[in-house]
Amino acid sequence: MTEFFEVHERDGAARIAELRLSDPVTTPALVDDVLRDAGSQWPAEREVPDGDDSRLTVLPHRGFPKGTPDEVVSAFAPDYPDVDYPSAAVVTPDTARDVGADAYVLSTAQGAVGHAEALVDAVLETRRAIPDDTALYLPGVATPANVATLAYAGVDLFDLDRAVVDGTRGKYLTTDGDRFLEDLAELPCPCPACRGTVEEFDREDAVDHNRNALRAALSTVRERIRAGRLRDYVEGQARHENWLTATMRRLDGEWGYLEERTPVFRGERMAAATEDTLQRVEIRRFADRVTSRYRCRFREPLVLLPCSAAKPYRESRSHEQFRDAIDYRGHVVSMTSPIGVVPQELELTYPAQHYDSVVTGRWTAGEVEFVAEVLSRYLDRNDYPRVVAHVPDDYRPVVERVEPDVDVPVEYTVADHPTTDESLANLRTALDGELRYGRRERRHNTLKAIADYQFGDAAGDDLFDDLAVESRHPKLRAHATDGTQLAAMVPEYGLLALTLAGARRWVESDVPVRRVRIDDFVPHGSVLAPGVVEADDGIRVGDEVVVEGPAAFGVGRAEMHGAAMADSTRGVAVDVRHVEER
Repeated sequence: MTEFFEVHERDGAARIAELRLSDPVTTPALVDDVLRDAGSQWPAEREVPDGDDSRLTVLPHRGFPKGTPDEVVSAFAPDYPDVDYPSAAVVTPDTARDVGADAYVLSTAQGAVGHAEALVDAVLETRRAIPDDTALYLPGVATPANVATLAYAGVDLFDLDRAVVDGTRGKYLTTDGDRFLEDLAELPCPCPACRGTVEEFDREDAVDHNRNALRAALSTVRERIRAGRLRDYVEGQARHENWLTATMRRLDGEWGYLEERTPVFRGERMAAATEDTLQRVEIRRFADRVTSRYRCRFREPLVLLPCSAAKPYRESRSHEQFRDAIDYRGHVVSMTSPIGVVPQELELTYPAQHYDSVVTGRWTAGEVEFVAEVLSRYLDRNDYPRVVAHVPDDYRPVVERVEPDVDVPVEYTVADHPTTDESLANLRTALDGELRYGRRERRHNTLKAIADYQFGDAAGDDLFDDLAVESRHPKLRAHATDGTQLAAMVPEYGLLALTLAGARRWVESDVPVRRVRIDDFVPHGSVLAPGVVEADDGIRVGDEVVVEGPAAFGVGRAEMHGAAMADSTRGVAVDVRHVEER
């Protein structure tokens, strides 16, 4: 049972956590001042006086001398004893298991760093074998350039060993790599060690600088995690060393590991600046849900539009002009890189209004392929009488790539630019004779579409078969026909927050329910992890969840993914919105 390590904030696999020593350490962090005899050695267990929690004590593979083969240790090592002070267990990916420690030291880390496949395999295998609410420590590997990527992979603790050794070898470390001292024309850092001239700067100064640079890099990483924007930073940071770029891409290929740990929404915008953004969990999850859960309930033609710099799109000047020309006679779907396609009902749903992309007027081959593939899947799932493509020249190859597989007519309406008078007139004319759909239909379809996206295929019809919609700008509220409120759309991230009545309807429906079963108590404000008896594996951070126990029924928002709720012994599992005593 973990007693001295608690996760407070999560950003995918990266976490802000507290290692509770006499002077608490906020991770990701350096442990040099608190860790004794770390690294790949097998240190002897030390006697710790009662109440002495000032250091993180490394517990060895007990009973085996240094150099014992890992397979022998794995097969015969006894369990670690219960301790009442912070402890760390030395493991390899093969020997890693829950031994009740607060941290786990990956002794093979130095051999894996520099090799993307080996590092990702080692970290993920170890991370999956140890409890979620424990720290993972990689000794002897940290540099200012790699700690962001390592934290993104799920590493919590580092040390100064490599920074010091590199300094003694005459290497000057920065977040964009390293240089030998003799190659420096000036010192590109304002830290105390670099305040003299480059001619006076020696290897002892390099050691001090490297320490400062690594500490500063970790401060940046922690701030990025708190803001929910570590991935944005890593996409740029990893470019400085090829093996780090490869590591990021290898991690992107580990869909199950990252998806489980990635929240369903964030409060900050993401920066879509490279093709690697196309592989982000948030992007792939949105595309997958739109093409497997969402179903268009309108009967009008499909109108394909370009995206806009302003978010949500409806607030842009160009989309106001498009809306006037369409006049609710067609169903609007916006095409965009990196997201793919965005039906009008989901324009507020994360990440549709939470990204900034690089606008060049040209799409890369990767962007064309991705958006075309998403559009093709979308059209396979939804039936339209025809397609009106009101898109500029750089979007047109995407539609043309899909057009041969579409069984309905496709009409292009842009003459020069989408917002010219001629182009808007063409769009208006293309929809002549089509019936307009009203405000009530738009509101109903929006709430049902969000429910499909959020809870599963056909969830909107199942949960809201009798629906009355109340609009209090900027929220939509879903009511049953008897006036009982079921849910409200939260405009900040475009998902539904259920009431108790909505939660009960969810439990009684055929829609899969994300349940958190708790012990015999009534939660007030939150459910802590120790109170969780069982949680569905499919729960993600930010999901709506039903909380059930012998004494209570409630609904709230998940603060951990499901496996972490069941695995953790500390931390908030669910932020409870409504609860009633049974």
